[in-house]
Amino acid sequence: QVQLVESGGGLVQPGGSLKLSCAASGITFSRYVMGWYRQAPGKQRELVTDITSGGNTNYVNSVKGRFTISRDNAKNTVYLEMNSLKPEDTAVYYCNGKLGHLNYWGQGTQVTVSS
Repeated sequence: QVQLVESGGGLVQPGGSLKLSCAASGITFSRYVMGWYRQAPGKQRELVTDITSGGNTNYVNSVKGRFTISRDNAKNTVYLEMNSLKPEDTAVYYCNGKLGHLNYWGQGTQVTVSS
């Protein structure tokens, strides 16, 4: 079965960094658009960034210049490097994989930015 397993979340001070990982299994990973979404308390889930099978990336304006998405097709893993973190980045971060009508989600990992 398909599994997307996130790791790397935690508590970090403002201005700090975290790197999230999402290991995929059960899919032809290299063909999928992989993305990171986040959902803060009381807010809708939003797309943070995604990366196509060809390596093209897209970022929401609020994270441009601070977050970097990358993928390693040999390891079936997508990463999210987050720098200069702000309290407003606090959310549950979800890994997502899309290919046509296929759409898979991870269980989420909590990122908390607080002093």
